[in-house]
Amino acid sequence: MAKSTQLIDNEVFRAYATYAGIVLIKMMLMSLITAYFRITRKAFVNPEDTESFGKGENAKKYLRTDPDVERVRRGHLNDLENIVPFVGIGLLYALSGPELSTALLHFRIFTGARILHTFAYLIPLPQPGRGLSWAVGYSVTFSMAYKVLKTAWLL
Repeated sequence: MAKSTQLIDNEVFRAYATYAGIVLIKMMLMSLITAYFRITRKAFVNPEDTESFGKGENAKKYLRTDPDVERVRRGHLNDLENIVPFVGIGLLYALSGPELSTALLHFRIFTGARILHTFAYLIPLPQPGRGLSWAVGYSVTFSMAYKVLKTAWLL
């Protein structure tokens, strides 16, 4: 079994850790962006969140949905659906012994695609920009999964 000091000396693992960290931080920022939109649009889903705007019926008008808040939430949900698999599959991929240049290509393309996807969701950019950025990121994750299965196939 590899020791953690051996892992951190592995360039592929360090590249994985760097890019996984970037996309995880980006995903965490989506929570803050959602909160910002909720506060600025005064659109909340929990009654206790409206208390600073008044009590009773006055506060109830802030229990609503807002298209901008929902758009940010959908972008965040898409991050959860794509970044979490990347983190898991990417770890297995990094441990499967790929060439550094190939691993960097996978990690950089995925990271760039997710950042572009976020901008395409938030601005919003016209389609097919958002769809293509999603497809590119998804394809990268699938490519890494294929390499992992090809390397570790024991059936």
